[in-house]
Amino acid sequence: MLEFKDFETVRDLAKAGNIDEAYLGRVLRLTLLSPAVTDVLLSGRQPDGLELANLLKPFPVEWDQQPAHFEF
Repeated sequence: MLEFKDFETVRDLAKAGNIDEAYLGRVLRLTLLSPAVTDVLLSGRQPDGLELANLLKPFPVEWDQQPAHFEF
């Protein structure tokens, strides 16, 4: 919705969805996950103990650093 300009800002999107702006910002960071990490997560092959709370914490945006960060 941000990409297609349905909403100008994260704040506008959060208000429209009645979502906490800070939470939405953390969730939107998941769009920065590499295709390889996304594939592991969607196929259920993530390491034991890796949960959404771990993914919402800061992580490297460089795709080649993400597997080691998430201990794949």
